[in-house]
Amino acid sequence: MSSATAPTTSAASRRAVLTDPAYQAFVILRIGFTVAPILFGLDKFANLLVDWPTYLAPWINDIVPGSAQAVMYAVGVIEIVAGLAVALAPRFGGYLVAGWLAGIIVNLLTIPGYYDVALRDFGLLLGALALARLAQAYPGKRQSH
Repeated sequence: MSSATAPTTSAASRRAVLTDPAYQAFVILRIGFTVAPILFGLDKFANLLVDWPTYLAPWINDIVPGSAQAVMYAVGVIEIVAGLAVALAPRFGGYLVAGWLAGIIVNLLTIPGYYDVALRDFGLLLGALALARLAQAYPGKRQSH
């Protein structure tokens, strides 16, 4: 008889988690911070969305070897890895993305005319931190639907 109530309790528990606004926010942030870094990372190789090398501060370009586009290839790889980290381990990946965004913000603040993009990235940094904190509340495997 207890086996008849266990699936119902499990289904009710699953339904409760899926309707929890905090869990929904966690899922939205997890998907967003998985997909966006991967897509933007891939675009560093194609420059379809924007001419990415123009977003590299000249002082950084002067201290790294190679061209600005070569730096963007490395940036693209890091962003793809960060997106995968969010997908696989959001408690770690959220902080990784937040740290990466902090570096991007420093870079952008040293380029006149990019302050609006730096402010947008600060908002994204806050979202990545929120994801990492929410991941503390929802550890373990993804909820099945």
